Amino acid sequence: MSENKTKTLYGLPEEVFFCKRCVMSNQRPTSTQEFRHVKDSKKQTMQFDNEGICDACVANLEKDNIDWHKREEELIKLLDKHRKNDGSYDCLVPGSGGKDSVYQAYVLKHKYGMNPLTITWAPILYTDYGYRNWKNWVDYGGFDNISFMRNGRVMRLLTKLSIENLLHPFQTFILGQKNLAPKIAEKYDINLIFYGENEAEYGNPIADNTSSLRDKAYFSYKSLDEMYLGGVSVKELRENYDVSLSDIKTFLPMEVSELEKTNIEVHYLGYYLKWTPQEVYYFSVENTEFHARPFRTQGTYSKYNSIDDKIDDLHYYTTFIKFGIGRATYDASQEIRNSHINREEAVALVKKYDGEFPDRYFSETMEYLDIKEEAFMELCNKGRSPHLWGKDSSGDWKRKHTVWGGGLND
Repeated sequence: MSENKTKTLYGLPEEVFFCKRCVMSNQRPTSTQEFRHVKDSKKQTMQFDNEGICDACVANLEKDNIDWHKREEELIKLLDKHRKNDGSYDCLVPGSGGKDSVYQAYVLKHKYGMNPLTITWAPILYTDYGYRNWKNWVDYGGFDNISFMRNGRVMRLLTKLSIENLLHPFQTFILGQKNLAPKIAEKYDINLIFYGENEAEYGNPIADNTSSLRDKAYFSYKSLDEMYLGGVSVKELRENYDVSLSDIKTFLPMEVSELEKTNIEVHYLGYYLKWTPQEVYYFSVENTEFHARPFRTQGTYSKYNSIDDKIDDLHYYTTFIKFGIGRATYDASQEIRNSHINREEAVALVKKYDGEFPDRYFSETMEYLDIKEEAFMELCNKGRSPHLWGKDSSGDWKRKHTVWGGGLND
């Protein structure tokens, strides 16, 4: 995490501004950049149009102009292309048993007559309710499932390195979750993989939303020399951390030459079906007895998003430190786009909850990863970009820019 000439970290833009429609700022990195596995110091961040509206809001507004009946016809055509009549799996759905993966697998099987294999890259530290939701997904939804339990020693090591080098508690999990699907699909001769919403719904380049098909480059690599896990090259991991290539193979994507030999297609189901997170939540409750958290998620006001892993809350706290964007900002922006709250309400929620420290599972997580709590806090302070953070007259850290205009520079 080095400082560049404009005194910003992570390759973020020096100027800070907020969407005129939601409460997201231009500091939000695209997920393609945030979770990539090659070394790249320059971040690609959310784009805005000439009226100051972010790509995520533009993409959401365009959903009103989509002919969803025609999109469904396209979906059925795609499914018929891959449908099998011999009882074997004809599509693959990665997921944790959260609301989105519940919806994906359920409609594919029970509405469109597909035979999905569901797969799960196990969380770093399961929550009790997250595990129950995963089990209910499989039991009540009626799905076969492969739950992949990765090498725990290596998972802890890579997660610890991700925190120490990138201040990113979730990177290793995300990479494993994304990279597992094509490997399992190849083994079971499945050529159709479905994810839920396109990341363009949340801030990736809006051009990504013009097709349901995901670029295979996202799931492959050309050379091990370009690969980094936890901010450390594969070569260094093998030489300095007592890690063999076989130990980390499951965390890596497929080699591009191997993936290109397959007929695997990766699609977004949300391209074909209008996706509203709240409605998906109610659907999962009704059909698989999905349960929200029994308490409010720290850092936001919601209870049902990203709740299966105890490290989730810490991940969103680090996005607040690195980008000035906490979990309430993500939730409130999404709800504005779906007309569930207005911007004034969203600003109030962000002001109240963004940046709340997630202490519920903090000590347990630090002990599991063998990181001293004070060392984590020191990493957070080092990870505050000078263009986003400063100290007030009392010596306390404070953001320089806020959506409600209460920052040091406002």
